[in-house]
Amino acid sequence: MFSWLDGHEEKKKHVEVYETVFEGLKKIYKQKVLPLEEAYQFHDFHSPKLDDPDFDAKPIIMLVGQYSTGKTTFIRYLLERDFPGIRIGPEPTTDGFIAVMHGDHDGIIPGNALVVDPKKPFRPLSKFGNAFLNRLQCSTVNSTVLRSLTIIDTPGILSGEKQRVDRGYDFAGVLEWFAERVDRIILLFDAHKLDISDEFRRSIGALKGHDDKIRIVLNKADMVDHQQLMRVYGALMWSLGKVIATPEVSRVYIGSFWDQPLRYDSNRKLFEAEAQDLFLDLQSLPRNAALRKLNDLIKRARLAKVHAYIIAALKKEMPSMFGKDSKKKELIKNLSAIYESVQREHQISPGDFPDIARMQERLLHEDFSKFQPLKPRLIQNVDKMLAEDIARLMAMVPLEEKQNMVPKEDGKPNSGHTVSGGAFDGVRSADTPFGFNKCEGADAGAGEAEWVVNRDRPKYDPIFFSMNPVDNKVTGAAAKAEMVKSKLPNTVLGKVWKLADHDKDGMLDVEEFALAMHLINIKLDGHDLPAELPAHLVPPSQRGF
Repeated sequence: MFSWLDGHEEKKKHVEVYETVFEGLKKIYKQKVLPLEEAYQFHDFHSPKLDDPDFDAKPIIMLVGQYSTGKTTFIRYLLERDFPGIRIGPEPTTDGFIAVMHGDHDGIIPGNALVVDPKKPFRPLSKFGNAFLNRLQCSTVNSTVLRSLTIIDTPGILSGEKQRVDRGYDFAGVLEWFAERVDRIILLFDAHKLDISDEFRRSIGALKGHDDKIRIVLNKADMVDHQQLMRVYGALMWSLGKVIATPEVSRVYIGSFWDQPLRYDSNRKLFEAEAQDLFLDLQSLPRNAALRKLNDLIKRARLAKVHAYIIAALKKEMPSMFGKDSKKKELIKNLSAIYESVQREHQISPGDFPDIARMQERLLHEDFSKFQPLKPRLIQNVDKMLAEDIARLMAMVPLEEKQNMVPKEDGKPNSGHTVSGGAFDGVRSADTPFGFNKCEGADAGAGEAEWVVNRDRPKYDPIFFSMNPVDNKVTGAAAKAEMVKSKLPNTVLGKVWKLADHDKDGMLDVEEFALAMHLINIKLDGHDLPAELPAHLVPPSQRGF
């Protein structure tokens, strides 16, 4: 009679409580997604099953590019030191995959030993065989940068006759495996090597479906002058447009990521700004690791559902006794019709379906009689996970981020949730005058005894006194008439006014007016205005106000 009440109590009883986002991801994958994957042989078609190290691993950056584009040099630039097994040269030097990871001691772990280590996320790579494992190694380095990141150096992609030589393993398959698991894929191009070879084209094709992870770097940009650089950038965008088929224009970071003197100093500001943008993007990876893994698990669960529908549809079409081989060939040939049928029946977007040519290739080697019919309960479990469990984990992400950014006793953020050390310490270094935007813009004059605005007072004071100040102050209307001559938008001038009117009396004295003109010139020179007035820009008569 009250069975509905028992069912409600049972449902309440099964609401999971997760301590962390990563723990929740592990549980819902093993309980909800993995049974569906195993039932329909998902791992044979798409991707090996996920283990705990896949969820616990630090954010991973993978560098991809043709030989001699500066991939290994880029890693040394980030770490500001060499790592075991490093080889740099103009010829193809890195002939294997090198995982650069943190370790208490510098050393090298060979590929065969690496893939049996249960604490590292590389165990599924064993499926690519000894030919690949002999080209795989892990370099452990005691570097602060690697406490928060792992970096994958890949073989230089070949061009010309060299690309016709078989590597002995599925190079594109390995790239695809890494692309699914890494957090950032950095495509490096050399300013003198913009052609995209056939192997490079296939490699970029292996990264398809992970466009949100790709960042493009035009390296060695200091090898050409400003005018040539403009042409090189245009040629690169043209080449990318033919390979990366997206409606958006790809974001390209321009610079020379090494520690050599600049050949063309006119590009210094451009390279500093581009390096700043790229480094801030990489520094955000540890903070966004939970969201990225959530996103990847959602994509995987949706693909597993579609795969289950396809396999069940193929099973349904197979005869029970005779003519299995001919029917199998017919179904593989007409797989597009199966796709359309599944799409209509289950209201699935075409973008969720796997590549049809690849699916046909995999189906050739499968025994259709072993396929399972549709099991609605497994599908329902995944739907419930996407509707309920993922939403609860999403709500936990901001709370965890806030906790992780709480400083420790030494005043620094919790390690593992921000990238520090190596080149990252110079991104916004406040300890030297060579940090980004130090001694420039609003920071100019910091630490000096004289007020920096005084340098241009001979220009500003005559303007101030020409406005007939009363009690050494001008009204907002009078100041506005002069400030709008800068042609800056009213929103910017409003911010200038708030910063310059330090005593908040709605008027400007001679020092505050000079400060307003100084801030306007900062903006006109291309610098950002500060959110609050720095101490060194406060008018001398109001210090301590």
